[in-house]
Amino acid sequence: MSRAIDGSKRKNRRAKILKLAKGFYGDRKSNYKAAKDAVVKALDHAYSGRKLKKREYRALWIARINAAVRAEGLSYSRFINGLTKANVAINRKALSNMAIEDPAAFKAVIEVAKKAIGA
Repeated sequence: MSRAIDGSKRKNRRAKILKLAKGFYGDRKSNYKAAKDAVVKALDHAYSGRKLKKREYRALWIARINAAVRAEGLSYSRFINGLTKANVAINRKALSNMAIEDPAAFKAVIEVAKKAIGA
């Protein structure tokens, strides 16, 4: 039996890779061998990037909260400790947005934390 060299399954598999490589430079967008390597690497980076994004945003929120809390004479760690002791369950994303968009409400939260730690 003869081998199918240009069958539809092979074409479809290659077309799928080349479609994913759209926008790449040089041979990486049109040459199947180069495109396959580039697409595998790109998908790998995309996967790890989705994990890194979560870490980076959390670090950003913490930096914002720290800056806002230090203006009130408290450190980030003591602030979070105060919130924990006061049983205030607000996530860091919400605290960060509050510090930027509603400073008055954030100041009230800081007072609750200060009262809980006795500062």
